[in-house]
Amino acid sequence: MVELLMPVPLSPFVQETLATRHTLHKLWEAPDEGAFLRSKAGDIGAIVTGAGILVDGRAKAIDAAFIDLFPNLQLIANHGVGYDHIDAAHAAQRGILVTNTPDVLTDETADTAMGLLLNAVRRFSAAERYLLDGKWETAPFPLTASLRGMTLGILGLGRIGKAIAHRAEAFGMSIAYCGRHRQDDVPHAFFTTPRELAAASDVLLVAAPGGPETRHIVDAGVLGALGPDGFLINIARGSLVDEDALLDALEHRRIAGAGLDVFPSEPHVNPRFLQLGEVVLFPHVGSGTHRTRRDMALLLVENIDRWAKGDAPPSLVAESRLVRGGKR
Repeated sequence: MVELLMPVPLSPFVQETLATRHTLHKLWEAPDEGAFLRSKAGDIGAIVTGAGILVDGRAKAIDAAFIDLFPNLQLIANHGVGYDHIDAAHAAQRGILVTNTPDVLTDETADTAMGLLLNAVRRFSAAERYLLDGKWETAPFPLTASLRGMTLGILGLGRIGKAIAHRAEAFGMSIAYCGRHRQDDVPHAFFTTPRELAAASDVLLVAAPGGPETRHIVDAGVLGALGPDGFLINIARGSLVDEDALLDALEHRRIAGAGLDVFPSEPHVNPRFLQLGEVVLFPHVGSGTHRTRRDMALLLVENIDRWAKGDAPPSLVAESRLVRGGKR
């Protein structure tokens, strides 16, 4: 049994499961956070956290300053695949392992991406509103673009990107991608920059990791290359897209439309989006099914249990794979 710190409230299942196996400290319940940390920091062996969307909107950056409060910290276990709220590089420098929960949410997120894509290009959400507003009785809904023959450019061809590509091909789309390097086992067209990918695509889909390196990787230049007939889909992180540039492109019809599941300041959504008929907006539901959230929670617990037994956790993030041995 080890002492765990949970800075923000994860699901009741996670809390109850961990509390039966370890000593769980819930930071948000401490009357005086500073006093609690000063008294308990030396006892904490692992931090259990998650992105704001998974913890009732409460965000807690696990940055270098926060990590360094804990002299005996050995593990940071993240509930979710994205971990840009954790300074994993700093953790690795200190020999601290970081885990996430990949794979189990790949299919649901890829399904969500296709839902956004279909809604944005075929305008299904707008068509439903058209019917509900009684407009169908006076005129048919306008014709839309078709997915058949379109090129889907995927920015970040990882697990989720590949799952999206597989689905998109079934809809008659061609696939292209951009990433840190060409993948030799991938048959799709490769482009070295996001702007080149956008220029070759009818739909640009963002599936890359968040963090400082990818902030605003989709900027005004990329959106300009996508062009007035192009669509942008983002199921990654809001930070990857320059929101002001996107709003400007939509308002001035420099792109045809967008489908967004993520936002820079979620759950706050810029009200300018709400005035646009060419966007489809989801409240970050990419992995939002009972089954997937349960599987994510089980993998989170498994990472902690394996570490507590002295074994390597099954889902170390890239930075932590360099930490020798992957053990306590």
